[in-house]
Amino acid sequence: MTRWLRYKKEGWLLLGMFAGMLTLLGSCNSSGRKEINRRVSLRRNDDNPYGTRIAYEGLPWLFPDADISVASTGPQVLTGGSEKRAVISISSFVDANPAEVNAIMNFVGEGNQLFLSAFQMSDTLLHALGLRTGYRFHFMEEKMDSLKLGVYGPVDAAYRSFSYPGDSYETYITSLDSQYTSVLGRDVAGHPNFIRISYKGGGAIYLHFAPLAFSNFFLLHKQNIGYYENALSYIPASTKQVVWNDYFRYRNHSGESFSALRYIFSGKPGTRGLAMAFWLLLLLFGLIYLFDSKRRQRMIPRIAPLRNTSLDFVRTIGQLYFQRRDNRNLAGKMAVHFQDQVRTRYHLPVTSLDEEFVKRLAFRTGYARESLQEIVQTIHDLPSRGYVSDQDLIQFHRQLEAFYKHI
Repeated sequence: MTRWLRYKKEGWLLLGMFAGMLTLLGSCNSSGRKEINRRVSLRRNDDNPYGTRIAYEGLPWLFPDADISVASTGPQVLTGGSEKRAVISISSFVDANPAEVNAIMNFVGEGNQLFLSAFQMSDTLLHALGLRTGYRFHFMEEKMDSLKLGVYGPVDAAYRSFSYPGDSYETYITSLDSQYTSVLGRDVAGHPNFIRISYKGGGAIYLHFAPLAFSNFFLLHKQNIGYYENALSYIPASTKQVVWNDYFRYRNHSGESFSALRYIFSGKPGTRGLAMAFWLLLLLFGLIYLFDSKRRQRMIPRIAPLRNTSLDFVRTIGQLYFQRRDNRNLAGKMAVHFQDQVRTRYHLPVTSLDEEFVKRLAFRTGYARESLQEIVQTIHDLPSRGYVSDQDLIQFHRQLEAFYKHI
């Protein structure tokens, strides 16, 4: 009962500490009003405002005859294959090195389509395509700005404008080669931010510099889904394979792979609460381990009791004599063993096995006097017998076993 009360007290203590941690965490991230989650993930399976779940799940509707798949492989493995493919990549930064740029050129040169949308793209890629860029930075400021941009219709070439009241990070193209480059969209100032560079084999590379236009927040605002439909409709409808590629989203500017812990402790806006929650979680697990470890004991190993090897020895010798059919000798040894048990255990003299001996042994053991008389009589008769049959030996053994089990 005392142990149960102690465990109950510790359980309530842990529950109270956990509730206090949650309250502290909530107070660090709330100011009395509900705020929008402004973390830009651009993840295809995120429902938060700046995820891209709607854009990803809309691909089967735009390409009903195509096989939609997901990959995270680099450009080096894109080349090859008989089917023409379209690869769509939406990330914060396309950090393509020279080898990856060459692989991209080979991929679109084979007649495939590559759609890249990012806030920034590496100088290596821009230089290879003859482009220069600039940007206006309004991203993650205290007060949200609004993103305004437009796209030319792929069928009627009409310019359509779209906007939403969310964050904005606007990159635009300042220099391009108009002989090979088609402008498909512009920002609010009229600068190109969505272009296509076509190749002779039918392939094309699309560069889009406003990835927030594919976020859930933007596409769900009013009729902005029209921007998504127009932008991706430049990819030929006859494409049989459409691949959503996350390769560049998992890389940072140094080319290293994405790390969740590195992001949590990066100090970026919106990660302070994550870092505090991480440390509170570690503290909670430490407290649980501390309290739980006091309750458990080390398992006590089971030690097998020592075997009475003397009995095994007696049985072995008995079987040996029995197999030799020396029943008289074996019966004699059984009688000697009986007398030794009586002498060592009950401290009775066995020099004379008479009526007085039977009476005293029956008193000390509580065994039937008649049964003891039969045993003593058999022992008296052994010296005078010239032969002991198997049946007589077995009967004598049963008498002794009954006595041993009783005592």
